[in-house]
Amino acid sequence: QEKSCRLSAALLGEDSEISQDQLYELLKYAALGRCHNAAQPSWCRIYHQSHLAGVVVVVLHEMSQLHFYRFYLQFKHLRKVFRHRFTLAPSANLPVSLYGEGTNLKPQSTPQGLTSTSSECITENSDLQCDPIIQRYGAKKQGLTSYTLTLEEQEKNGYPIEGSPRSKGYISTECDQQRTDSSPLFGLDCEMCVTAKGNEVTRVSLVDAQGQCLLNELVKPESRVMNYCTRFSGVTKKMLLPVKTRLSDIQTRLKEMLPHDAVLVGHSLNFDLQALEMIHPSVIDTSLLFARSEGRRFKLKFLAKAVLGKEIQSEQKLGHDPTEDARAALELAQFFIEQGPTKVAELNLEMLLTAEKLAEVSQNKAALQPQGCGFQEQLNEPPPLSKPCFLDCLQVTGQKPLLLGRQGLDSSGLCQSNLSSSNKQILQRALEDVPLSKFSIIQFSLGPEYLASHLHAGLHEKVRSKLTDMLTIYAGPFEENFCLKSVKKEFGRCGPIQSLSVVTETFQPYVCIQYEVLEAAQLAVECLNGAEVAGSCIKVQRPVTAAMLDCNVLIQELELDVENEGVIYVAGLKNSLTETDLQEEFSQLKDLETLFLPKDLQSGKHRNCCFLKFQKTQSAVDALEAINGWTMKGSELRSRNALAPGHLWRWIWQMNYSNGKQGKHIFYEKMEQLSDSEQDLRKKVKKLDHHIKKLYRSLQNNTLCVVLFPGVNSTHGSQSGLGLMGIKDDEGRSAC
Repeated sequence: QEKSCRLSAALLGEDSEISQDQLYELLKYAALGRCHNAAQPSWCRIYHQSHLAGVVVVVLHEMSQLHFYRFYLQFKHLRKVFRHRFTLAPSANLPVSLYGEGTNLKPQSTPQGLTSTSSECITENSDLQCDPIIQRYGAKKQGLTSYTLTLEEQEKNGYPIEGSPRSKGYISTECDQQRTDSSPLFGLDCEMCVTAKGNEVTRVSLVDAQGQCLLNELVKPESRVMNYCTRFSGVTKKMLLPVKTRLSDIQTRLKEMLPHDAVLVGHSLNFDLQALEMIHPSVIDTSLLFARSEGRRFKLKFLAKAVLGKEIQSEQKLGHDPTEDARAALELAQFFIEQGPTKVAELNLEMLLTAEKLAEVSQNKAALQPQGCGFQEQLNEPPPLSKPCFLDCLQVTGQKPLLLGRQGLDSSGLCQSNLSSSNKQILQRALEDVPLSKFSIIQFSLGPEYLASHLHAGLHEKVRSKLTDMLTIYAGPFEENFCLKSVKKEFGRCGPIQSLSVVTETFQPYVCIQYEVLEAAQLAVECLNGAEVAGSCIKVQRPVTAAMLDCNVLIQELELDVENEGVIYVAGLKNSLTETDLQEEFSQLKDLETLFLPKDLQSGKHRNCCFLKFQKTQSAVDALEAINGWTMKGSELRSRNALAPGHLWRWIWQMNYSNGKQGKHIFYEKMEQLSDSEQDLRKKVKKLDHHIKKLYRSLQNNTLCVVLFPGVNSTHGSQSGLGLMGIKDDEGRSAC
């Protein structure tokens, strides 16, 4: 059974603010694994990284954590899918920080040609013994059987193998005769499309040892086509309409055409055989034959040019020609066998590739310079850094990163930087291109009219005001000479109190209590409304304002938030209890995973409440029943489902204790303008959420998806960002 990737992150606590460096650390490891000094990130863990289908980063330009919680109900998809969230340190230039440290390479000269005769690109005194090709095959020439993949190598590189669960139902070519160094070679290449089933063949080409085309056939997929991949395959919907040939027909023809001792040659041939659903015992894979270090591979296009002096996969053509690719792979294998490892190593392919990349980067930068896109103007010749960014490393491994957005984000000129005029165009392009890329950055934006600093100030005040109202309850009426101390004690059992005051404007006195956490306020409403407190039967309610009319809906949605699954809130703890005491007291609860004891961010003292996270949702439900009414060290506990994740708890505290009121005069000054655009802004946010939902559903399983609200860091002030992440599983949700 194929291993599924999993993501683990300990982000329950209030200290879950992630820096740009930590984010870069995660993305680098997800994209490269242990190559290029990439290591597991320090703050989370990716299990089975090698099985990741890809990495997709969605950047919501100039949006902050403020936007997510102001439009929490509109972000329906985001809050229901992503299990892991974290506060992100604000960044003025997030895309640059995603790349990590920029490249220090500067082209000394532009190569005129990259053929096997480019002697000026070959160092005379190179140590061939260190070349990966020599290390793998030795220096002497050998027959073709020395270069066919062993059964273990086929299994390691994802080839269909007889008896493997992943190859169930596959057809064998029945080429079971013993191979010799004179066995015939055949070049094979397929073009694929993306269907509801996965990758399916749309075109197959087979060439013999003389390069003659034996088969060049269009194939009709069995399942509904989701993406024809025309830019790469050259196959269109119109071309396939009259086609009657099915996969089973191709399988039969290949079995008939191939002699019993045939050796198939291809570039990353495992994908072709998987799409053909066929098993062949003897293969030469040119992506592995021309060996490189750290598991990297040369592209077929580069090898054809550098080794054979041939141009293939021309950008002027619509898609690849599978016959051309099959012939190129065959000729590469023949060259390797005839010339031997030493001659191939002497070509110094790594240096040729570096020269080609430098030329490409230089041309891209020159082409982009006149455009003067805003992002590059901000950069203004950044100082060179010592380490290459991981997008450079992706290029070296033959993976071209994809970058889509409204403005040029790629300072190195390495990405496929595609500018679009609307979020809809960006989405359409992403649906076509993301499945074909290993690493993608997609940037959406609400538009400049919604990102002005006064709108940020207005949003900040609205969110702060609404959170304050949700944390506030009014209780009463009480008798004239009621005991305030007993009221504070009773309501304090629901959670930490920020402030308490007596309301005297009413006929009988009421008490206004503002809590520090949402769960405490909600617990007070649920437990003490209609209860007898300080000798009076009281009513407990939140403030009644226009902004609070949807409070109950918001509370319900927070409770159903995917990040709160299996998390409960417990109040009524004595301040004398330590975290060790609580661990011991709660150890009897089944499947308890994490205990988080909030602390005052100024004094460092812990609160009289805690959060418990369980491995299973049902265990959390059982714990709720057990804890309510539970007495611990003489104190009766109260509990309920969690409403606010750890990062939100920290943010609420900062909103209440920071100088959030500084922007108040700006807010009232611009109130009319903000009100006019509020409804339109809600619609745009809802549409944005729908775009991300559509993109997410199109992703392959085992794709790591990270959605970033970068935050705002400018002269007008800063707003923390927010990150949401998860690995898509079979059910379309993000896996833990």
